Amino acid sequence: MADSRRVVVIGAGLMGSGIAQEAALAGWTVTVQDVNSAALARARDTVADSLGKFAAKDRITADDVDAAMSRLDTSESLDVVAQADIVVEAVFESIEVKSQVFGELDRLAPAHAVLASNTTAIPITTIAAHTQRPESVLGLHFFSPVPMMKLVELIRGLNTSDETVARGRAFAEDLGKSVVVVNRDVAGFVTSRLIIALVNEAVGLVESGVMSAEDLDTACRLGFGHAMGPLATADLTGVDVLLHASDNIYQDTRDPKFVAPELMRRMVTAGKLGRKSGEGFYEYK
Repeated sequence: MADSRRVVVIGAGLMGSGIAQEAALAGWTVTVQDVNSAALARARDTVADSLGKFAAKDRITADDVDAAMSRLDTSESLDVVAQADIVVEAVFESIEVKSQVFGELDRLAPAHAVLASNTTAIPITTIAAHTQRPESVLGLHFFSPVPMMKLVELIRGLNTSDETVARGRAFAEDLGKSVVVVNRDVAGFVTSRLIIALVNEAVGLVESGVMSAEDLDTACRLGFGHAMGPLATADLTGVDVLLHASDNIYQDTRDPKFVAPELMRRMVTAGKLGRKSGEGFYEYK
C-alpha cells in the first residue's frame, strides 16, 4: 500500500479531467469515474488535447504524453474505487450530490484510502458526516484550469487525522502544486471566502452602474496587481460555480456580504456562465 499510486477522480468535467491529467503526468495510475459515457470520452479527449498543447510548446515530451495517457483509464462504475489509494471527488457543487457520493465511497473504498473533495465552499465536516470514517476525509481544492494553476487549498475537517492531511499534501505536492492548509473548517475556507466577497462587491458595483466590467477589472489589475480582475475570474471559474458557493457560504454564515447580487442570478438563469458558455461578463469566441 505504501508504494501504491492509484487515484480515482469522481467526475469527468473540466476540473476532474484536469486533476486526472496532472496525476497521470506525475506517474499515478488514474481512473476517471462518471456515469455519463459521453462525458468520459470528452474527458479523455480533453486530457489528450491539453497534453498535446504542452508538448507542442516543449514543456513536456511526446513520450511524456504517451506515458500519461497509458496511465489514464475511465469507468462508469463506482466499484473502481475499491483499488484506490486516493479518491478525489469533483462533482457538482451540491451538498446533496456530494453526500450521496461520499456515502458510496465509504461503502466501496478500501480502509486505507484518503477521501478528498474538490469542493469550493461546502464544509468538509458536513461531507465527512456522511461516512463512517471522517478521519479519512479532507478537502483538496484545486483551481481551474488545473494544469495551469499551481495552488491547492487543503482543508481539515473537524475529525481529519494528521495522517490524512500528510497524505493529501504529499499527493498534491507530487502533482507539482503548492499547498496551503486551512486548519479550521469555516464555510468557504479561505480562498473562496475572499474571491466571493470581492466578486459580489464587484458585480454589485457593475449592476448599479458605478463602473463598467472592463474598467473595474482594470482597476483591480493595475491598482492591486491582480493577475485577473474579479469579473474575468468569475467568467473563468464559472458564474454558476461562484453563485452556488456564495449561496452555500451565506447559508452557513448568514453574513450579508455573501448574498449574491441579483445580476449573477439572472446571468445563470440566462445561461451566461462565463467562458464555458461563451458569454458571461465578457463575450468569448
